[in-house]
Order: sequence, then C-alpha cells, then structure tokens
Amino acid sequence: MKSVVTVTMGSSDKDFEFKTSFLGQEFRVRRLGADQDTGKAWDLMRRHQASADAIGLGEVTDHCHVGLRTVVNKETQRLLNVVTRVPVTTGATLRRLLQVRAVRHVQKELGHYFNNNLVLFLSGMRNYDMAVAMSDYTHNLSFADALFQTGTPAMLTSLEQLEIYAKGSEWMLSGKSGAVLESSLTQFKNQRVAGVVAKSHVIVGTFAEIKAVGNASNLAGKTLITAAIDDERLAYFTACKVNLVIDVSPKLFEQVVAISTLEAMILAVLERPMEEVSDDDFNEILTELDIKPRLLHPTGNFRNIRRFAFVIHPLSQDFIKKGFPIPKATPKFVMDRVETLAAHMPPMVYCKMDNIISPTGAEAEGWLISVGGTPKEMLARSPEFTYRRLLHAAKIAEKMGAQIMGLGAFTKVVGDAGITVARRSRLPITTGNSYSASGALWAATDAMRRMGLVDINKKSQKVAAKSMVIGASGSIGSVSARLLAMAFEEVVIAGRDMKKLEELKKSILKDTPDANVVCSIDYDELLADMDMIVTSTSGAGKSILDITRVKPGCVITDVARPLDLPAKDVAKRPDVLVIESGEIELPTEVHGMKSIGLPPNVIYACLAETIVLALEGRFEVFTVGRDTEWEKVKEIYKLGRKHGMKLAAISGVNGVFTDEAIAKVVKLAKKARLTWKDGKSAKPVKSVKPVKVAAEPSAKAKTPASKAKTRPLPSEIAATEAKPASVAASKKRAAKAVAKKVPVEMPATLP
Repeated sequence: MKSVVTVTMGSSDKDFEFKTSFLGQEFRVRRLGADQDTGKAWDLMRRHQASADAIGLGEVTDHCHVGLRTVVNKETQRLLNVVTRVPVTTGATLRRLLQVRAVRHVQKELGHYFNNNLVLFLSGMRNYDMAVAMSDYTHNLSFADALFQTGTPAMLTSLEQLEIYAKGSEWMLSGKSGAVLESSLTQFKNQRVAGVVAKSHVIVGTFAEIKAVGNASNLAGKTLITAAIDDERLAYFTACKVNLVIDVSPKLFEQVVAISTLEAMILAVLERPMEEVSDDDFNEILTELDIKPRLLHPTGNFRNIRRFAFVIHPLSQDFIKKGFPIPKATPKFVMDRVETLAAHMPPMVYCKMDNIISPTGAEAEGWLISVGGTPKEMLARSPEFTYRRLLHAAKIAEKMGAQIMGLGAFTKVVGDAGITVARRSRLPITTGNSYSASGALWAATDAMRRMGLVDINKKSQKVAAKSMVIGASGSIGSVSARLLAMAFEEVVIAGRDMKKLEELKKSILKDTPDANVVCSIDYDELLADMDMIVTSTSGAGKSILDITRVKPGCVITDVARPLDLPAKDVAKRPDVLVIESGEIELPTEVHGMKSIGLPPNVIYACLAETIVLALEGRFEVFTVGRDTEWEKVKEIYKLGRKHGMKLAAISGVNGVFTDEAIAKVVKLAKKARLTWKDGKSAKPVKSVKPVKVAAEPSAKAKTPASKAKTRPLPSEIAATEAKPASVAASKKRAAKAVAKKVPVEMPATLP
C-alpha cells in the first residue's frame, strides 16, 4: 500500500485520513495541518518522509512561472528542501494543467462562455498559464498582484504588465521590507479589490483569497474559478448567491483533496521525482482518468447571461432636441450648429437593457450606445469620420463586457456597410440587415392579408399581384427582391445602376427560375400598377417616389432608416397603407430601456438580430457589407422564432395600425379605385382626414376593450386568408385582441 502525506499550512481541525484505490494502486492518504506555523510544518515534513511514498505541501505561496521567468518563494523552498528521501510537491504543475483544461472545457461546453468577460485574477503570477489561456477569449483581464503586494491602488490590466511586474517584484519584495509592505494596509487593499470584484464577471483565486474580498453584495451572480471546494465552502458561496463555481480540482474520492495531494499520489505511482515527470506524463494520466472540472451551481439556478451592445444615433434635429434640454423654438441656424457639434461628440451610453429571457432559458443584457451624428452630418463627411466613432463605441462596449455589437440606423450603411468596422474592431459586428429583410416581408405579408385586396393564384400559389423593390441593389433591397420573387407573380427591381440590377435578376432567376422579374431605373410610370412597394434606399430624406401616383390600396413597406417617405407625403394618401417594417416584439418585458420611438418592448429588427445572436451565443460577424446573404436571412429568422421573437403590430409614421384603421384604408381604396386610371384619378378624391393610428395606452388607462383602438393584433388575424373583411368584423377582432393582449405571431415559414 502506498502512503501519501499532505502537510498544509491550514488548520489541523480539518485533518483526515482515508484509504482508496488510484491508478491501480492501494493508497493511505493523510492530511496534517500546521496551523499557519512554518516550524510545525517543517517538523511534520521531516518526520513523515521516512514512512511516506510522497509528500504534498499545501496552502503555501507557491513558486510562480511568469513568461520566461520563475519567481521562487524562499519560505516555500525551505520547506520543500527538508524532504530528501521521497518526491515532494506543491501541486504547481498539475494545478497549472488542470486550470488550462478547465478554461478550455467550460468555453466549449457552455458555448463561448468566457468571450469578452471581465476576469479578475486575485493572483495573476500564481495563475499565469490560466491567464494566457483566458486571453484567447477576452482582453478584459485584471490582476490584483501589485495592489495586494505593494498597495499600489491600481490593477495590472494585461499579460505584458504582469510580466514586467513579476520581473521587478523579485528585488522589490525581497527581504523584511518586502514582507512588511505585503502585510500592511490589508483593509485598504481588500476594499479596493472588493470594488473590482463587484464589476467583474469572473473571479479567479483560492477560497481564502475570495473570502477575504468577497461577500453577498459583490459575489452575487458571479463566476468563480477556484479549487478544492467542499460542502462548507460551497455553503458560503450559496449564501453569497454565486452563479457558477468552477472547481479545477476533480473529486475522485469521497473526501475532497487538494491538488498537491493528487500530484503527490501520481508521483508515488510513477516512483519518480518531480523533475523527471513531464507535462506530457501528467496529461496522459489526466486523459486516462477523463478528468474534467466540477461545475457547481450554488443557487441551483444557473444563469448564462450573454451581453451585447447596439449603436444608435439621432435621425434629425428633432431627436437632438429630445435628448438635450434645448428649447423647441430654437432658431434653425442655431440648431444647425448644434447638429454639427453633436456629430463630433464622443459616443455615450444611452441606457442598459436587461431581463431579455428566451423560452430556451438563455438570457441577454446589453447597452445602447449613442453616437451624435445625424444622417445629414454623416453624409457630409468621409466614411472614416463615422468609422472612428463606431470604433470608439466598440471600445466602450468591449470594456463593459459586450460580446457582440450591432450597428443601427444610418451607421450600418455608411461607407462599406460595416466591413471596415468589423475588420478593425475586436468585437464581432453585425448590421442587422438579415433580420430587417425578413421583418419587412413579415409586416408586408400580414398587411396584405388583412387588407384582403389581392388573391392567391391557385395554380402557382403565388400572390396574384405586382410588387416593386426600390433600392433593390442594396443589402436589404436585394434580399427583399428575392423573397418577393418567390411570393408574387411579378416583381420590379428598381435602382440607379442597371448593370447591378441585371446581375441581381440573374441571381434571382437562378434560385427561382419561374420568377417574373423586371429591371427598371425609371420606375415612376410603373408605380400605378403596383400592389406592393418596398423602399430600401439610403436616400436620407431625398424624394424616392411620388406617392400621388401610387395605386389605391397599395401597401408600401418603408424599411429605410431614415425613412424614405416623410409623414407629410404619407398624409396625402389616406387610401394607401404605408408601414414601417422591421419592428420585433421581445419575448419578455425588458427592463431599463429608454425610448427609441417605438411602443414598449418593441424594437427594430436590426437590434433584434443583435439580441438573437447574443441569446444564441453566436459571437461572430454575421451580417456586414451590402450583399445580405439569403441563407443568413433564413437562419436568423429561425433563430428569432427559437428565442421567442414575435412580429410586432404594424406601425406607420404616426404609430400602430389597428384593424379599424386598416379597414378605413381599405374602404377609401375601394372608393378611389372606381375612378382610378393610369396613375391618375379621373375624379379627385374627397378630402379626408388622415387615418388615425392608435397610440399605446398608458398603464392607468381604463378604456373598455370594446372601444380600445390599440394593442397588437392576435395571431389568428395574421393567419387569415386574403379575403375582404367587413369593418364590423375588424372592429370585433381588434377589441378581442386588446382584451387578450395577444401579439401578432410570425408566420411559420418565410413568405
């Protein structure tokens, strides 16, 4: 029978002895505590080397291997030198290998778990190899070595800084002066580190180190990487509401043993001194034993919260007035100057949103980061001007721990549509264009069904109607054209470059051979024949189409940001349904989100794409450039459904459309069609007040359900066949939707 004795500087009250089998050998294992008395530890190791096959030394300050340097602890080396007859170890080699294996294992098993986490090492020098492994997944590393050892009120924030510090610490902390420096100002040091613990996502250290700086106020929801966690230690972490404890030391026996004990047992089996055993020897044994870290959930409810950031910006001077205390009567020449100054302002955090929980159990939280430039200001400058501000926003997001960043509104169309930003940023970037494209068609399809002015060709199963995409050569426009070509009998792709349009047509026909596709760079004369129009340009306020020439009852889906059709143009045609597509309803009630001009819990599809990718743990460059991939449109659509995203109620420039409002558009359209000919009405349409759209009611509103004119529509409405519905029926359905508070569901499959 092999005998292994571990002498530890810990309390002798926790001493134990047991017998077990390990690697084909019978073992007698003993723990002997020295009660923080180095003299007692020295004596125990001297006496027991005569009867033991190997000796472990635990709870001491170990030698540190940092970069190419080895920092030797003289007191630990003195204790090791007393053992001359048998192998002796502190477990440093095995600990280093287990730590690296633990990081790799968790990163793989929990789906990119450490990506851009804020990781605090209470001792970076003792955990250098783990820090190197962690640096593959995050640059947000902090090391408390300098603060604990010298009192310097700052963290080391890179491996390079840690290596430089390790080089200087040999002479700085040598002798009695170093010991005094390290032992002084303990309370101050612990308080400073405790503040960093509260801001970190992951804390690495021994149980004693963590307990010295951690409590229920700053450890709640954190991930801890430590070793040798027994029931008593786990109970402490439970009281602190720790989210996850990663115990790098495996529990191979009923009794929890230190890594130094386990390494001593391996040396006893190999019957070789420590210097003759390589990393490969240890790794071979670890693989043979299939050793994995223990993942402990103290609260019993593990939460894997992913983090995102999303860039927003003011769309006009009116948005700037809303964000700052600027009088509404401010002269335009003053606002022009303010608009220019805002464009040069550094990015700032607009709000933090959390409590985004998927039906799968995945959670997400994130920050909206605002850059100050309006589309007008961005267009007046080179793309590099905007790139610099987006990269600054990416650095802010990275420092806060975001794992992916989305570009919103005009920031996703500037220059090369996100390619340069994605290349220069350390965070993965997405523009959200894939989800915006599918969102456009969801809303448009739902609107046409509810209006009931078109039929389905029973033979081809396509919509017996004509459609047009303006800005078809753009990223969202090209995908919209592909979708419409699959669903409509005819689609006109319109833009400024005929060559690009012809290339797009060839590509569409390759995927949909039976599609009827027409290219046009002069599409005004075709407007009167269209039943659906999708506008997806980056015209930034320029006139895109003459709405007076559009067919009554036409559905115009404006997916451009800023909008292609201003409110004043929309008001000219109460017999045309102009919708702002792309709004998605979140699966849970989000907390902390400030207004972005949409109803509560409703967001733009580009933001929804960023959130869906975060929930899925897909921290990758997803949609960038001007050529949105059809496969990614389908993929993000499926992922959105998986994570509970719903199509929000259809909105126009003035708010949410109710069934009553849509029925009114249909009524006016049918009347106008009686005199409609070649894009002109033979008889002027009677002046009608603009169709009112309902505003979201306040929480205190007590309007009876039968009179309510707001709320999203029920899923069964979205699924109804395309046939005329009476105004009375529409009112009835709208009232029922208000009473049940059921949002519009996404279709089961893409149109």
